[in-house]
Amino acid sequence: MGSASQIVASATPEVQERLVRMSSGGEMEIEEGGETELDPEALTEMDEDESDEEEEDGEGEENEDNDEYQLEFETGMDPLAFAEANESGVMPFEQFQKMEYEALAARKRKALELKRAVKAKPSQTPEELFGASVEEIWESAGFGSGRRSRRRRRKKRKKLGRPAKKIPPEVARMLGESNLLYATGKFEEAVLLLKECVRISPNVPDSYHTLGLLYDAMGDRKKALNFYMIAAHLTPKDSVLWKRLASWSMEQGNVGQVIYCLTKAVKADPDDVDAKWDRASLFAEHHEYQKAAEAFEQILVQRPSDVEVCKMVARMHHKTGNCDRAIQVLERLIEEYPAESDLTAVNLLAELLMERGQFATAIAHIDHAATMNGNPDQNLPIDLSIKAGICHAHLGNLEDAESYFEELSEERIEGLADLVIDVGDAYLALGEHKYALHYYAMLQGHKTFDNASIRLKVAECQVALSETKTAINLYHKVLQEVPHQIETRLTLASLLNGEGCHDEAISVLSPPEDSENAGASAPADTEETLPWWKDGEVRKKLADFYLEKERYHDYLDTIVPAIQETLYLEQRNQKVRNRRLQQVRQSRRRLPKSVLLERASWIDGRAPDEVFHGFRPVLSSADMTKAARARKQLQKLLDEKRDKKAAAIAAGQTYESDEESEEEPIPREVRHKKQPLPNLLKDEEHFQLILKCCRTLLATRRYWEALEIIHHTLQVGYGLEPEKRDELRNLGARISYQLKDANYGFDCVKYMVMQRPYSNCTWNRYFQVISSSEARVAKHNKFLLTMKSKYPDCVPLMIISGHQFSMISQQQGALREYLHAYKLQPEDPFVNLCVGTSLINLSLGFRLTNRNQCILQGFAFLHKYQRLVNNSQESNFNLARAYHHVGLLQLAVNYYEKVLSTYEKDRPLVKLPHEAADILTGEAPKRVMSDRESGHCNLHREAAYNLHLIYKKSGASHIARQLLKDYCTV
Repeated sequence: MGSASQIVASATPEVQERLVRMSSGGEMEIEEGGETELDPEALTEMDEDESDEEEEDGEGEENEDNDEYQLEFETGMDPLAFAEANESGVMPFEQFQKMEYEALAARKRKALELKRAVKAKPSQTPEELFGASVEEIWESAGFGSGRRSRRRRRKKRKKLGRPAKKIPPEVARMLGESNLLYATGKFEEAVLLLKECVRISPNVPDSYHTLGLLYDAMGDRKKALNFYMIAAHLTPKDSVLWKRLASWSMEQGNVGQVIYCLTKAVKADPDDVDAKWDRASLFAEHHEYQKAAEAFEQILVQRPSDVEVCKMVARMHHKTGNCDRAIQVLERLIEEYPAESDLTAVNLLAELLMERGQFATAIAHIDHAATMNGNPDQNLPIDLSIKAGICHAHLGNLEDAESYFEELSEERIEGLADLVIDVGDAYLALGEHKYALHYYAMLQGHKTFDNASIRLKVAECQVALSETKTAINLYHKVLQEVPHQIETRLTLASLLNGEGCHDEAISVLSPPEDSENAGASAPADTEETLPWWKDGEVRKKLADFYLEKERYHDYLDTIVPAIQETLYLEQRNQKVRNRRLQQVRQSRRRLPKSVLLERASWIDGRAPDEVFHGFRPVLSSADMTKAARARKQLQKLLDEKRDKKAAAIAAGQTYESDEESEEEPIPREVRHKKQPLPNLLKDEEHFQLILKCCRTLLATRRYWEALEIIHHTLQVGYGLEPEKRDELRNLGARISYQLKDANYGFDCVKYMVMQRPYSNCTWNRYFQVISSSEARVAKHNKFLLTMKSKYPDCVPLMIISGHQFSMISQQQGALREYLHAYKLQPEDPFVNLCVGTSLINLSLGFRLTNRNQCILQGFAFLHKYQRLVNNSQESNFNLARAYHHVGLLQLAVNYYEKVLSTYEKDRPLVKLPHEAADILTGEAPKRVMSDRESGHCNLHREAAYNLHLIYKKSGASHIARQLLKDYCTV
């Protein structure tokens, strides 16, 4: 690497000029011969001046970024409006907060733009340009001596702050005159003169300060506070003024402004502990515990040994749930500053440790506190002793615990009731009810014992110790004092029911006699004023009692309204949620107008002074598409707006644009009335409650209510398992069968069949509902056609279609369906019976040419059916009936006699699921059915009656009468 003079001499003129400009910023003369004459002192001075200027500029920028915001009124702003015009209800400090936020945001945007500009500007380092750095060039040229020391001296110069603003002479004169007027009591003239000062020079704080004094003297504290607020913002380092403003704001009850002023006071004087304490206390009073904890932590940094500060820090962290930090602060105080810490800190630390379950650690700190003052024989305060005993009890050392509780006695109960309650609660939580009852008994005769919570705890202990009657008496007393205690009422009712006092248990949960008037006077939409007898748990418990006593109508009158109301409210909530979801989707599909305008500006927003016009913008194809769509959508919105405006004017109405509503946020879900049974669709217990209720409604023939409950449950119960939904649909189909109207059960059986299209059981249920309906089901035939096209090999579907044709006397259609089923299941007895019966019926038609062949084919299928069922009594009767139907009486007599010679025992009827369900359990009963409930399987009476008709028609009346006498006489 050559010397600096050689590098400069060998460089091009442009590079020489850049080097000189970069190194010194001054002017250098280069001789014609290419030799460069450099003045070392001049270059060194210039280089140091430039470097120092750059450093000072950089530091100035940094200070500018870190400086606190100071209010400055710009041109066009009226400072008096901040103090006098406040019709909008916005407080002055809120206006200043907004101005400060906007100023800081503008400063950040400016810094960000500058940073982006620096990154975007290409630059070459000296190393890349010359092969050496500027420092190396100067050092090699011999000009580096003394430069660093000067730089160090310049760096040590103290930086000056903001220059003091000079007050114009005219304003200074007017301020002096106003002070004289104030001193002489001419307040009005002084106010006018000061307002003129504000208009001339709005950033002079003395004007506002004097205005505040004047208005305070005139008794207008509000305006005085506003002008003092402006003066404080113009002199943000005046902590005394900020604290005075905080005091005045507290008198007016403006807590937000108090906190704001105290925050400014803390910034003005970071060592002001009183301002920090007041601000932290305000946060704590208004339940802003996180901010309070942070504020007290700032005080803790300044005063780490202050006990009160440590305790407040611990309390605030405990309020925010950060118990670890609270314990850490107190332990650090006790370990590092044992002389300053006291027993109150130990007490608070023990409470926190006990809450976290660290009982052994709490005992260690309490034992350490006993020796803290150097006198281990001195007794601890009783509250610490009680805490130590509770810790021993939790650790299982009951004998040691009792030794700490010796100071508690009935004679000394005054003033120690809280500690006795703590001990009793600790034993109650541990399940030591006998010990707990002993300490609760100490409170008898004390005013604390009149508390309902203490009586409930005593009653709980008595129940655990099997003293039920005494507990019942206590529960009665509590209900007399607090009738709205739902848990107490439920517990009392359960105890009474367990003791056999069923009627009394029902009366405890039954609504009072004046419940209608009380319920009408209470607001319907508030949870807090909801009467206790409308609570879901109370209704469920009362309904269970009614069901145990088999008072089904009372059971239904109690539980059905609760279920219906819950389902209705859940349905309404789902509508609101669906509407909100729809709004969210629409807002995602439709871009806001601001986005559309921004995209359209990519094409239309060309600068008017742009040199090149008429050329396509430099955009990607995707951006061009977005911009074109945005411009088209904006034009569409404009046309719609014009049309709506013209229509409104034509109708004589005022047009209101809805553009603002497009930018409105989507509203949150409205607050609804509390549901009586909030977990109705969430757990197994409530699902069984719905089934039990519907079965009871079915047993009491209240079909419509049962169907309504099932319908709404299926509609809103999206989270129900498929098995539960199927069970509800099956029950709904059964109710529809009893109702004789398939229009309400068709959807249930339809879904069941679609889920199991090849199940005989589901098709039996389907056809049972359809065939029993007295009303025509319009959707039935269409559904059958759809299922046939979807499942062409479904045999039950073919048989049902054949039955449908048979019912309307279309035997050919029926035979076609039965034969399709026969091809798939030729050995099925029922299919053969259907085919044979259909052929016999078809043979009796008038237009049939091969009647005899059709009859023979029909009997062939019937005989095959007889063979498949092993010549059963039923098959003989069906053959006899077929021969009887076509007029072959001799053969019919033969088969009727076979029926009479065969005995068939009656068996129970085949029932589908839930048809034989018990109301309480939903399971089939285990008792033996009576004859009326059993199925009629013996066909002697039917065969004898038909045979007597044949004999009677042939003239053998005596044989006919004998048959009736033998088989048909009751």
